[in-house]
Order: sequence, then C-alpha cells, then structure tokens
Amino acid sequence: MNCPFCGHEDTQVKDSRSTDDGAAIRRRRVCAGCAQRFTTIERVQLRELTVTKMDGRRVPFDRDKLARSIRIALRKRPVEEDRQERIVNGLVRQLEASGETEISSARIGELAMDALHSIDGVAYVRFASVYRDFREVEAFSKLLTDMRPGEEGDSLSPMVEREKDKEV
Repeated sequence: MNCPFCGHEDTQVKDSRSTDDGAAIRRRRVCAGCAQRFTTIERVQLRELTVTKMDGRRVPFDRDKLARSIRIALRKRPVEEDRQERIVNGLVRQLEASGETEISSARIGELAMDALHSIDGVAYVRFASVYRDFREVEAFSKLLTDMRPGEEGDSLSPMVEREKDKEV
C-alpha cells in the first residue's frame, strides 16, 4: 500500500479491526518513509462493476459516490449512521448479486430511490429531485401527489394530507 502523503511503497499495518457489521476491515497504517499514519478499509468485492451513464460513457462503479448520495439525502433525518451504511451495503450487494457486470446509472438510481422511499419520505424526495433533475415546482408537486399516504417510512403523508384538507 502506497503512502497517501509521500507515495512511499513501504507501509506497515499497526492495527486491524472488523467494522461493526463485519462487512469490512479497518486497518490503521504507518508509513516507513514519512511516519504519517492513515486508515484503509477493505471490503469484499464479488465482481468488478461498470456503470453505464445516460450519455453512454462507461465508468467503474464507485461505492463511495453512492454512499455520499444516500448520506446527503438522509442528512438531518432521524436515520442512524449504521442504518445508512446497511442501506449502502444492501444496494451494493443487490448490484453485485444481479450477475451483470454493466449496470445502468438509471438502475442504480431507481434502486436507491426504492430503498429511501421505504425508510424516509423526505430523503426520497431529496434524492429524487437531484436524480430526476427537477427544474420546476410542478415536478415536486407531482412526486408528492404520487406518494401514497400511509406507506411505511413515508414521513410526508401527514403533510400531504394537510395540504389536501386545505384545498377542500
């Protein structure tokens, strides 16, 4: 493992620990060249995934980008960090278990939206607004109207119902 500070090739593992869910190993390392310390995380990867973008480009799947998007959608929402990590792990497992090596970005987005919809309605709307590139208020309105009140994890239901009561 090369040192991220000086590029030296000789680094030494000082401590290894399994993460809480057992899905990864966290290693604390020290560089023999500059003595800087850093952390690496190792995860099981069943297969190399390639993402096909809307414009036809193919890029390697980036788990961290998916995790970042999920965390942004769930920011300041009552969903614990370990649950967010389980969501991301579940999505990655689903993608790897599909048997496909090339997956469209649209498929990844839909899977993420489904996962968020079942957990938190506000996070779902946040993610959908970026993923579907909403440019008009009407797009938000349609999304909220399409959300069925009373679904599990749907924290927008009371708000939608209050708005409907005002219309009457």
